[in-house]
Amino acid sequence: MFYQKLGGRKVKCEVCPRFCEIEDGRTGFCRVRKNFRGVLNLLTYNKPVATNIDPIEKKPLFHYAPGSKVFSVSTLGCNMRCDFCQNKSISYGWEEVGDEERTVEEISQQIKDSGSEGVAYTYTEPTVFLEYCRDIMEETEEKFQVFVSNGYMSEKTAAFIGDRIDAINVDFKGGKEFYRKYCGVEDNSPIKDALQILNYKGVFIETTFLIIPGYNDRLEQLEKDFSWIRDRLGEETPVHISRFFPVPGFSAPPTPIKKIEKIAELAEEIGLKHVYTGNLPGHSGENTYCPDCGKIVVKRSGYNVLGINFDIDGMCTNCGYELNIAGIEKSTFY
Repeated sequence: MFYQKLGGRKVKCEVCPRFCEIEDGRTGFCRVRKNFRGVLNLLTYNKPVATNIDPIEKKPLFHYAPGSKVFSVSTLGCNMRCDFCQNKSISYGWEEVGDEERTVEEISQQIKDSGSEGVAYTYTEPTVFLEYCRDIMEETEEKFQVFVSNGYMSEKTAAFIGDRIDAINVDFKGGKEFYRKYCGVEDNSPIKDALQILNYKGVFIETTFLIIPGYNDRLEQLEKDFSWIRDRLGEETPVHISRFFPVPGFSAPPTPIKKIEKIAELAEEIGLKHVYTGNLPGHSGENTYCPDCGKIVVKRSGYNVLGINFDIDGMCTNCGYELNIAGIEKSTFY
């Protein structure tokens, strides 16, 4: 999908904003889309590298089908090179694509047998295994479909998946300089372009900010990003402020809890109504509070939902406020 023939067996990939021009026999930046005699092929098709059944809260998606289970699917590859990546071994720290295969039909049957309410394309970057996602979606259309993504996709890809997925969590990594220095991306504006397309298509959007102390914790940049989310995606858009933990090869300490709390307060001051503290099990910032009456409407501990106080129409049972919660019919509580 989404490539042009340039002549002389050269092709141009259009799945992500890198628009790699690929010679015959070579791969693009992601290393999983290869030119075979002028035809672009996905090397990881039918080759999942990681599958698991997860709570949807782990994605994290707190406002879509709370308490539900998703069958997570991933293949090798990514279109970024984040120095702080926690899934580096399957994102880009590999040499050969594995030989073990699970066809679309096989994995789709596994998904159906799992009892999960939805399917999540996650762990690495689903944009680069788009065709595998598409075909699994077609075979599991009775399940809801979610992406966990860096958001670095072309407008064509965003429009395509916008008609096929129900929800997405996109990771805001930092300002333009941070993306260039630590993620291998020259221009991060396509991420915001993609988000606006997905928003227009009616995809439920949540965002995550992984706060790395001394790297992407400047309040001025965070204020700009929070304001953009408020103005372009809406003040009810859930935002997760997540604590960083050290990874091999990247020198940064764990994020101080007080810093996470301060940044969460900033997001609320900007006007965002659903701000969460991530990677802090037991913190009060895991709960969903009604923006009107302040009562807890979803109580959590880690990835576990302990109780809800909203009705099937997404209204706070205390004051009747219409909460920004979707996919309720797929929630295990209804």
